[in-house]
Amino acid sequence: MLHVDPIFTATSAAAPAVTAATPPPFTVTSVFTETRLDSWLAVGLVLAAGIYLYGVHRLRLRGDRWPVARTVFFLGPGLGGIAAVTVSGLHAYDTALLSVHMVQHMVLSMISPIFLALGAPVTLALRTLPLRPRKRLLAIVHSRVARVYSYPLVAFTIFVVNPFALYFTDLYRYTLEHAWAHEVVHAHFIMTGCVFFWPLLGLDPLPGRWPYPGRALLMLLSVPFHTVLGLTIMQSTTLFGGDWYPSLGLTWSDPWEDQVVAGGILWAGGEFVSVTMLAVLVVQWMRHAEREARRIDRDLDRQEARQRAAESAA
Repeated sequence: MLHVDPIFTATSAAAPAVTAATPPPFTVTSVFTETRLDSWLAVGLVLAAGIYLYGVHRLRLRGDRWPVARTVFFLGPGLGGIAAVTVSGLHAYDTALLSVHMVQHMVLSMISPIFLALGAPVTLALRTLPLRPRKRLLAIVHSRVARVYSYPLVAFTIFVVNPFALYFTDLYRYTLEHAWAHEVVHAHFIMTGCVFFWPLLGLDPLPGRWPYPGRALLMLLSVPFHTVLGLTIMQSTTLFGGDWYPSLGLTWSDPWEDQVVAGGILWAGGEFVSVTMLAVLVVQWMRHAEREARRIDRDLDRQEARQRAAESAA
């Protein structure tokens, strides 16, 4: 059933004046009761899941195998993670609590893009699309724009600079005052995370991909980034968004304490995800080395077999 969310309306108005309807205290129950299924993002998530499952179904019809883990990664933590912080009741508080916004930031820019990359949707599309759309997709993947944005140093710079440009300028206050801008920020988080993690951890064929030692080094350099950003937010002597949060008049939340919690979420969550993904990258590196060793062994075996056959014929 479509409904107008009073919390979303109260916290995304063009002016920060206190509305008559004060948002209720944030609880676990509200995450479920304030779920919204009428947003454009919900429609996009359903379409993405349907197209992915249709591609897997096409492969199975012709007898090809598609790893179940890739499907689980893409639909579960990937699309499901995005839905958990944008379609669920969390969306009702993302302009009322900075801490909730930081949870969205972490999931949309770090967690979900990683699992979307591990789902290998481009590879799935290349294996199921007809010839002409497949050629167009390959042209896009290998285009100059894709090569520039997927280049690890460029992606790393975008990933690091964007949060500082958002939170330490008037842009963040603008996104609080305008609901459409806040939605654009959500989409931007997802795109930024995909641009950074896809070349590092993804399984799809991308141009200019670095070897595993370079990828591991870049992932290691990303670890202190969230520590610096989180500590800066926790120790800030000014409120993010100016007087936006105090003007809401939430008697059950202190904007200063909530900002400290938000910084802690960014600090601890960023370090945990970065270190975990560094471990995943090392595992991928080891598996790649094992596959390469087996390939070399097979080549050597074939060379020896050809040599023996030539000697026997002689």
